[in-house]
Amino acid sequence: MSRDGLTRMTKVEVVVQGDDVPAVADLFTSSGATGYTVVSGVSGLGHHGFHQGRLHFNDRDALKLLMAVVPDDRADVVITGLRSLFEERPGVLFVSDTWVLRPDRFT
Repeated sequence: MSRDGLTRMTKVEVVVQGDDVPAVADLFTSSGATGYTVVSGVSGLGHHGFHQGRLHFNDRDALKLLMAVVPDDRADVVITGLRSLFEERPGVLFVSDTWVLRPDRFT
């Protein structure tokens, strides 16, 4: 695959409980992310057991996956904020290098 014409950035993916979505979304936007994606009904197995992707009683009981792409120089702010959140709350953080075609959409 050729990466000519693509710009390197950082992708941040976070799996949290529905109650924590506003805190993560605020952190993304306050850290300079121009947008983010939320995927509802995430299923998986982890330290807290297996989580079904279906809603239980309300939208807050289901796990959510939030994703944002930020310039490399803003990634540390996002990661630091998420570390603070995860000191008190359950969640999973993934950080990876990514390349984007239209960097102006992310700055």
